[in-house]
Amino acid sequence: MNDCIAAISTPPGEGGIAIIRISGENAPEVVDRIFEARSGKRIKELKTHSLNLGYIKDEKGYLVDEVLVSRMDGPRSYTGENVVEINCHGGGIATRRCLELVMMAGARLAEPGEFTKRAFLNGRLDMVQAEAVIDLIRARSEKALALSARNLEGALSKALKDVEDELIIINSRLEGSIDFPEEVGEPDWAEIEEHLRVVEARLKRLVAGSKRVRVYRDGVKVVIAGKPNVGKSSLLNVLTQKEKAIVTEIPGTTRDLIEDLIYIKGIPVRIMDTAGIRRTQDVIEKIGVERTREALMEAEIVVFMVDASTGISDDDLDIMQQIEGKRKLIVINKEDIENRVLNVDEVRTRFPGVAIVEISALEETGIEDMEEALEKLIIGQKEPEETGQEIMTNIRQEQAINAALNHVQDAIAGVGNRLPIDGIAVDTWGAVSWIEELTGKAIKADVMERIFADFCIGK
Repeated sequence: MNDCIAAISTPPGEGGIAIIRISGENAPEVVDRIFEARSGKRIKELKTHSLNLGYIKDEKGYLVDEVLVSRMDGPRSYTGENVVEINCHGGGIATRRCLELVMMAGARLAEPGEFTKRAFLNGRLDMVQAEAVIDLIRARSEKALALSARNLEGALSKALKDVEDELIIINSRLEGSIDFPEEVGEPDWAEIEEHLRVVEARLKRLVAGSKRVRVYRDGVKVVIAGKPNVGKSSLLNVLTQKEKAIVTEIPGTTRDLIEDLIYIKGIPVRIMDTAGIRRTQDVIEKIGVERTREALMEAEIVVFMVDASTGISDDDLDIMQQIEGKRKLIVINKEDIENRVLNVDEVRTRFPGVAIVEISALEETGIEDMEEALEKLIIGQKEPEETGQEIMTNIRQEQAINAALNHVQDAIAGVGNRLPIDGIAVDTWGAVSWIEELTGKAIKADVMERIFADFCIGK
């Protein structure tokens, strides 16, 4: 890990500047071979964590670019090593040429995620914080950005350390009884169970909270369904603030799936308008209806629209049957009309237990109520003490937390049944091993390689 690595850390394409990052013990010496500071100083003579104007020159001494260079000595750098960053002019040719000269001077091209990997190996970040970096880069909403930043700051790491500390207390009690049975005797089972219950509650909160907030990162697929001419396309246009779908008074206008990415209460939502479901002899409309049925099967949430001007029809009942078991919100559209034949009480009687809102897609009223109902449907009801304290996990982390939780619950059962102490200790140490896998204290090499391979080059 002593070799010097380099990569372009900014996105490809034209821009004001591009940044080339170089990390390694001899990073200053490598850059010295191609950089000429206007002050005449060498890299090591420049003030650390400052920008310095100068020139990148090729092997023949010809000017390639005017740049700003910063030196950040380890361990006060991103990787924990000596780091030099070259701020050159953005653009494919200039940036690539500067990188080529850096490599000719003695650096090699960094592998995907290698800068963050070095930060982890040098103790600058634990594995949870390292994974938060990629979540921060890929955040698709402000809430996802905030949750990723909390993990980078150490929110999940601290929660896991609290769990690990409790487990270590438990293991010390158990090991004392195993190693010195005559002197120590049996452990205080009530105390052991109390500590295990604390760990169980903390792990359960992590799992439940993460499931609620994961949608801020991953998003959710929402399908608008209903019979023809109920107002689905009008609603899509209101939500996207675009004329995405053609709206006419002719039933069956929408023949295909129309979708867009929107944000509802900070949640990325892949919203989809569908062909109205009804019995039809029109060949093209039949294809659209079939595609709607397929979309409903894949939908995570269904916005089921009914028409206040027509009431509940057989087509509505047929649709409700198709989305049985799905998370759904019933939207009564056209609530602004004078001669409506459908009210909330009738809908609630026909479809008990389903959330209902009234809107007018034409007048754009009730949309805020609908969005609030969708948010509640997507993330569930938050406990008051959890507001602002949510912690987001990825799939790997959630699986490890669940594995640790299973070990803890097995240990609780073992305590209740007074199983042999060494058997209970196997489960408590098993929980510790999963926590250490999470934070990187004892992570397997192949798992670590898979994590960092998912990063972009330059990070």
